Amino acid sequence: MEFKHIQGLTPDGTVYYNEDMGTLEAMVPPGKYSTAHAPALLELENGDRLCAWFAGSFEGSKDISIVCARWENGSDHWSEPVQVSYDSERSEQNPSLFKGPDGAVWCMYTAQLDRMEGKDNMQFTSIIRCQKSFDGGKTWGEAEVIFPEEGSFCRQPIQVLSNGRWIFGNWICTDSVNGLEGDPTAFRISDDEGMTWKKVDMPESNGAVHANVVELEGGKLVCFLRSRFADNIYISESKDWGDTWTKPVPTVLPNNNSSISALKLASGRIAIAYNPTHAPHPVYGKVAWPGLRCPVAVALSEDGGKTWPMIRVMERGEGFTGDENTTNNKQYEYPYLMQGKDGRLHLAFAYKNRIGIKYMGFTEEDVMGAKRETAGFYNPTSAQIK
Repeated sequence: MEFKHIQGLTPDGTVYYNEDMGTLEAMVPPGKYSTAHAPALLELENGDRLCAWFAGSFEGSKDISIVCARWENGSDHWSEPVQVSYDSERSEQNPSLFKGPDGAVWCMYTAQLDRMEGKDNMQFTSIIRCQKSFDGGKTWGEAEVIFPEEGSFCRQPIQVLSNGRWIFGNWICTDSVNGLEGDPTAFRISDDEGMTWKKVDMPESNGAVHANVVELEGGKLVCFLRSRFADNIYISESKDWGDTWTKPVPTVLPNNNSSISALKLASGRIAIAYNPTHAPHPVYGKVAWPGLRCPVAVALSEDGGKTWPMIRVMERGEGFTGDENTTNNKQYEYPYLMQGKDGRLHLAFAYKNRIGIKYMGFTEEDVMGAKRETAGFYNPTSAQIK
């Protein structure tokens, strides 16, 4: 496979090799839309990859829809996105992609009412819908409401546990005057492949959202959570397949009240993609929006999330530091991290204040600091690049 040496990202979806970082990179074509946010990735059985996100004028507006682009196995570029959802009265957001037992790709997403006078944030009106594609993301069926409870929000995909149980991390948005601080985490659990669901609440989880579920071993789960208080990434545990959860407690990793992405790698390590920043003076219980969503880092843990000795900044952005320079940094936010069948890692996030989605491909060894030749990744000596 050949990848081009070019100076940087181009909005046509071309994949290029970044010699400085040792990564494959591309700007997924934004299509006709002015903003792009909250990407999700999925690898298909034939090696193709899908990237879905929400696009339109501005988050929360009724013209926001889900779109999906495609990278065909062996290609040197990402395709233009196709539109998935079409509700003209709701803002459709936060897609996740899941390979269902029916052979379809399931796209789960939120759908909230458009802004009302005096109400800028309408997430408390959200429901969760699903649309399916039986042709690998080229076309999509009609929307179906899966979780009609108002305020239901999601970001990460359905996880299938080793006993076949499905678990889907949600949080329940409320009409709060203090900016979403009351949002608790809840899980939707199914033991019959999505035919029926039960709801499990996480105790004392107000402000801990975006649950990323990781199965450490049979029935023993951990989940990592975004903090509305912009202090740290939080962790909660379950020892009974998700039926009960502990009160979330902070990890050592910072969080800036922005989305994270966590998964268990084939090596057994846990990887988290996140913005390694937090509020200047975070206070537990008080919502904070520090604004700085840069850089993007990937951290690795070898002990189930207790310590994170290996961290690498994958997206450096503009690289400004210090309070005076904060506004010079653009936003690189809402990362989604996936591991392909060949072991390589794939990362997508909203790029440069949401002008598009950036894709990156690299290896676990790249995060650890191993030599690229040892890692066997694309470089001038181990792959054809033009």
